[in-house]
Amino acid sequence: MADLSQFPITQRWPAQKPDHIQLYAFPTPNGVKVSIALEEMGLPYEAHRVTLSDSDVQSPEFLSLNPNNKIPAIIDPNGPDGAPIGLFESGAILLYLAEKTGKFIGKSASEKAVVTQWLMFQMGGLGPMLGQLGFFYKFAGSDIEDPRPRERYINEAKRLLNVLEKQLDGQDWVAGDYSIADMAIAPWLRVLDFYGAKEVLGWDNYTNLKAYVARFEARPAVQVGLNTPPREG
Repeated sequence: MADLSQFPITQRWPAQKPDHIQLYAFPTPNGVKVSIALEEMGLPYEAHRVTLSDSDVQSPEFLSLNPNNKIPAIIDPNGPDGAPIGLFESGAILLYLAEKTGKFIGKSASEKAVVTQWLMFQMGGLGPMLGQLGFFYKFAGSDIEDPRPRERYINEAKRLLNVLEKQLDGQDWVAGDYSIADMAIAPWLRVLDFYGAKEVLGWDNYTNLKAYVARFEARPAVQVGLNTPPREG
């Protein structure tokens, strides 16, 4: 049985199955990327519900694993060097899990490069920009009278959606075969409904994206991962 005592986070969220990958997450777009990947790859894991409240993500135990106080994070008791490893940043975790299993990352060096390219598109563009859209359109920033922040992120969201709409013309998945890039991108497209921003973005005009999200949501592993760990404890 693996010894995870070196990880203080296990004091607050004890591992019942220490030989399994330990997932610390909440079902946000970033959180479900990893739960979906774990389900798709068939890796044994144990999910721990870490809410977005400061009492969880700012706790000393959580910060000991992720000093950037963001979900998700993992501990793999079977790390690549024969010892447990802890990781944060959803994109880094997806790459790690794909490399570990050899799944959903392409079969050749060229395919891997393309998958990584679109994963970085989500990490550096789609996620941050749609996150800002949510802040200025739905959350606290929506009270700001100056329309420029909202217009900025509405326009940038439209630009990014157009990039994806074109990329998906004639193919089912963003990087060719289904991959970790899709596991990263599709959850962020789904969040537009939660933001109430589909109409302002003209979502109905993105026929490729609508079909893409539907294909993604129809996958059995995705259906499980989208609710792991459960939103309510």
